Amino acid sequence: MFIIYKLVFISTLCLGTIITMSSFSWLGAWMGLEINLLSFIPLISMKNNPYSSEASIKYFLIQALASSIFLFSIIMIISKSKMINELFFFDKMLFMLLNSAILLKLGAAPFHFWFPEIIEGMNWMNSMILMTWQKIAPMVILSYSIKFNQFILIIIILSTLIGSIGGLNQISLRKILAYSSINHIGWMLSTFIVNEMMWIMYFMIYSFLSISIISILNKFNIYLLKQMFLMISKNYLIKFFLVLNLLSLGGLPPFLGFFPKWMVIQNLSLNNFLLLMFMIMMTLITLFFYLRIAYSSIMISNNEMNFTMIMDKNNFNNMFINLTSFLSINGLILYTILINFY
Repeated sequence: MFIIYKLVFISTLCLGTIITMSSFSWLGAWMGLEINLLSFIPLISMKNNPYSSEASIKYFLIQALASSIFLFSIIMIISKSKMINELFFFDKMLFMLLNSAILLKLGAAPFHFWFPEIIEGMNWMNSMILMTWQKIAPMVILSYSIKFNQFILIIIILSTLIGSIGGLNQISLRKILAYSSINHIGWMLSTFIVNEMMWIMYFMIYSFLSISIISILNKFNIYLLKQMFLMISKNYLIKFFLVLNLLSLGGLPPFLGFFPKWMVIQNLSLNNFLLLMFMIMMTLITLFFYLRIAYSSIMISNNEMNFTMIMDKNNFNNMFINLTSFLSINGLILYTILINFY
């Protein structure tokens, strides 16, 4: 019964996103966002867990506020189009309000304060949905209405800055990945300067790496930094895969996570070099706290004197973890070989 309950809400969650993506009107996009919201709240709520109940209430309030602002801005834009005297400044403010509502749903800085707090009250599967699937519909709407101006430039700078600085003082892996997601939102918004296909490529690789990392953390039930070297201290190969996946998510070459950043760097170097240099410096800070996780998990609190490969078959026999880790580690090398071959 519980599995059927989950499947029903996951299907309506996907349906809401598809309605938003395929809608021809603003009202249809708003309806898809509401279906998506009302389907995700029952997935967050868990029995006998006050943190998940708190997270679901916070998520509902924030998303309802963003939906109200979004609907208000849509009504104002439609009514303004029927006016005789049109003001350019008023038009600019309305689209800024519309984009602010979508950025609040997305969790981009400076509208990010709800995102790490809510993700702390979820389990890993719900966190994975919030960091990957729940970003699709707002990003698609943003691609319709975005105009690269000073407002979006400030959002990109703040997202990369707060996403990198905010993760430095965290001991919770969920909050670290949440701030990393805010940093990646800044990079995704910068891809709209070039074209939408680059955003699709960036988002697919980011989602693949996030799913790969969260599948390992969920399998071993790891939520804090100290559990990294306490719970999987005897399985060095899984720990090695997890560390390399984190470095790949941080954008370290030659891993797969460097490929979308490579595309953005190549295109932004011709358009906005100062913005690119700032984003690269902030990404180096995110790479620092990934290296801190890697160092603490590999070097600290191991009882064995030598680095021997000890594998537990019950824990390691997971084809999905092996496949995703292999692709995220060797993805860029395989891509380069295929490009040279063809």
